[in-house]
Amino acid sequence: MTTGIDDPTELEELAGFLRSHPALRAKNEIRLVSEVLGAGSWVHGPGDDGAVVAAGPGSGMVAGAADQVIACGEALLPAFVASDPYGAGVAAVLANVNDLAAMGAVPLAIVDTIVGSPELAREVLRGMKEACEWYDVALAGGHLTLHDGAPAVSAFGVGRAEAVLSTTNVAAGQSLVVAACTMGAMRTDFPFFRSFAERADEMGDDVRVLASIAATGACVAAKDVSMAGLVGSLAMLLEWSRLGVTVDLERLPHPVDVSIHAWLTCFPAYAFLLCAPPGRENECISAFHERGLEAAAVGIVDESGLVALQSGGRRAVVVDLAVTGVTGLAR
Repeated sequence: MTTGIDDPTELEELAGFLRSHPALRAKNEIRLVSEVLGAGSWVHGPGDDGAVVAAGPGSGMVAGAADQVIACGEALLPAFVASDPYGAGVAAVLANVNDLAAMGAVPLAIVDTIVGSPELAREVLRGMKEACEWYDVALAGGHLTLHDGAPAVSAFGVGRAEAVLSTTNVAAGQSLVVAACTMGAMRTDFPFFRSFAERADEMGDDVRVLASIAATGACVAAKDVSMAGLVGSLAMLLEWSRLGVTVDLERLPHPVDVSIHAWLTCFPAYAFLLCAPPGRENECISAFHERGLEAAAVGIVDESGLVALQSGGRRAVVVDLAVTGVTGLAR
């Protein structure tokens, strides 16, 4: 399903709501990394959803297409781990697999670190084990510390990419495609749209679509929609280039029973922002349609530096990347 907003006041209200949303504003805390480590390349890290790591013999950087190994990692909020350790285990795997997919990589393995009680650790590992089965990725090992204090869970993923989807590849004139699984339901306690019951048997192949369209050149850059929400994640996709795009809400894939405010600020189990070269957008979209997933071209990347929404012939700006960063990571 797609959606739209006819009332201009409501469109401006939505833009303001997104601009001030805590999920987007929290991403600015990442600037601390650059304050300590300095500027990164964004390809080799820090900067993108994952980092390209040298794997060729004797290479100081990337040696060739066959050697493009992607590494990434996620830490889970301790309060979430304590309240739903099984869900935290699932989320730790999902976040890494989606990050790898957004880099054009086929996920290969997950390793983890778990600190907590024996009961909590069992539930976290149960969630990780089940999620790895869904995504057809190995749970290769990790570290376990048993104690009765505050819990902590992190996970790290590794994958291999024939062609890397990097935010540094974004260019004016490309089509912005949104691909998503809109089958599922929103959690009542956390802004997460889950699709496990509906597509558990399909998810492994679903995430590998991005590697296939990266290899053909139908997609050159991507980012998964995560905690920053769809518009916040889009701003992060465009942050390196300081380019802009206007998202047509009337074309945006959207679950029928979820409000547009909730959809634009949630973390979906499967939603990606993709940049397709001019003339390749239908090829990109078809790859998702063939799997029963929704996908649509919702805008054209431009040189404005503005991330905006459009509906009913009206437009409202959410972020001006020319003056406002998202993560604050240095280039």
